[in-house]
Amino acid sequence: MRVVWRKGGFVIEDCVFCKIINKEIPAEIVYEDDLAIAFKDINPVARIHYLIMPKKHIPTVLDIQDEEEKIIGHIQTVAAKIARSVLEGKGFRMVVNCLEDAGQKVFHIHYHFLAGPYLKRHPG
Repeated sequence: MRVVWRKGGFVIEDCVFCKIINKEIPAEIVYEDDLAIAFKDINPVARIHYLIMPKKHIPTVLDIQDEEEKIIGHIQTVAAKIARSVLEGKGFRMVVNCLEDAGQKVFHIHYHFLAGPYLKRHPG
């Protein structure tokens, strides 16, 4: 893993999500502001499947520091904005995986925003 300075911030050079954030890889973006970005998952498991993440590279939930609390809280606000704009009062699910044995494949913290009919698997 190599950390480099690019377009106003440090990024992990081989992080696919950092490349999407920096517009080096195309994605269908559904929301973006200074702190966060959301885009359509390329392998959706629900009718609506977005990935919401901080623009700052934070590898896992275990790597969140006190000073990043605002960014992580902002993710919830982003989810609410997206839900209000596309779901018309319907429900949704947000899932975050932490580490490989929990299903995390890309080590840039991200939340799966899932919605649509027939969300059968209920994790809780």
